[in-house]
Amino acid sequence: MSAASERQPARGATAVPAHVGIIMDGNGRWATARRLPRVMGHRAGAEAARRAIEAAAQAGVGWLTLFAFSSENWRRPQDEVMELTGLLRHYLRNEVAQLVRNGVRLRVIGDRARFGAETMEEIRRAEAATTAGTRLNLNVALSYGSRAEIAAAARSLAEAVADGRLRPEQIDEAVVDRHLTTHGMPDPDLIIRTSGEQRLSNFLLWQAAYAELVFQDVLWPDFDASHLRQALDEFGRRERRFGGR
Repeated sequence: MSAASERQPARGATAVPAHVGIIMDGNGRWATARRLPRVMGHRAGAEAARRAIEAAAQAGVGWLTLFAFSSENWRRPQDEVMELTGLLRHYLRNEVAQLVRNGVRLRVIGDRARFGAETMEEIRRAEAATTAGTRLNLNVALSYGSRAEIAAAARSLAEAVADGRLRPEQIDEAVVDRHLTTHGMPDPDLIIRTSGEQRLSNFLLWQAAYAELVFQDVLWPDFDASHLRQALDEFGRRERRFGGR
């Protein structure tokens, strides 16, 4: 049995998912509807992220992954990208103490090198400062794209085979899993997407093979604990089969 299969919870397990992923969508539309600059939507979205983190911890969720900045987001106008990266640095500098107080451990997945040395150092400091957190494991996906992640894993495996460190017949799901940025984390049980859109948008494609999907019409800046509770309740009503029947 592969590591990915072993990580899937058995039927009849607790209704609270061990790992929730959220595609935080709708910041721009929220701002446009209020005739505000898009950056105001991103700032309001950061407040929603704070609410989601606390609500997840209160609900007993062990792992929370927030899709904050995709690899495709680099294609946005330069001024918006600059605002987003500036907001990221501000969050890393000003929220770490609160994360530590709340027992939250922060990890960043994605191509952090694209953000530059200053932001990379802020990420490193934030991760180091929160390593003792046990209440909630918070993953923030930054400059993340699942296809790129899988391609990078394939390159690493190809290099291992070429160097004689691995035989092709040894490559199974568990081996692939060890080469992903999420290695050591449980697969998501539930993925929530806001704003009414119904797609994964290159988010945790490998890891979400058996995740339950919940799509909500709320724009991300308006997301609060009640929306998370609704998604958790929906998750609890579903019967998860994992292909067994």
